[in-house]
Amino acid sequence: MARRGAGGTNGGELTFILGFVMMCAGGYLLLNSIVVRPQFGLGMAAFTIGGFPVTTGMILIPFMFGVGLIFYSGRNLVGWALAIGSVIALVAGVIANLQLQFALMSAFDLLVILVLLVGGIGLFLRSLRASG
Repeated sequence: MARRGAGGTNGGELTFILGFVMMCAGGYLLLNSIVVRPQFGLGMAAFTIGGFPVTTGMILIPFMFGVGLIFYSGRNLVGWALAIGSVIALVAGVIANLQLQFALMSAFDLLVILVLLVGGIGLFLRSLRASG
């Protein structure tokens, strides 16, 4: 049986490893250079439903009722729906209020990150192609 390389093709192992390492390093550096800042405020709406602003405190009201119904009867589907729906709405509201920004970096830093990421993706994909 013939030995097969990356992606079931002949050869390409070194290109595969180099591309994978470059792609991982570029992706790590890109994600590491992003600053995440929350935009919270007292009484600020997490999102709106039908034009009505919904704050995070309002989301906790059905959560409390849901937890109460669950403690009353663990098989109460309405309680589970209220509790799980409120947690999902709370997480969605927090994620929706995040602000993503690039950290202060030079143009050289950005070019190195992009060359590592895109060059690594190119080498990785080339290694999966049949050679010869």
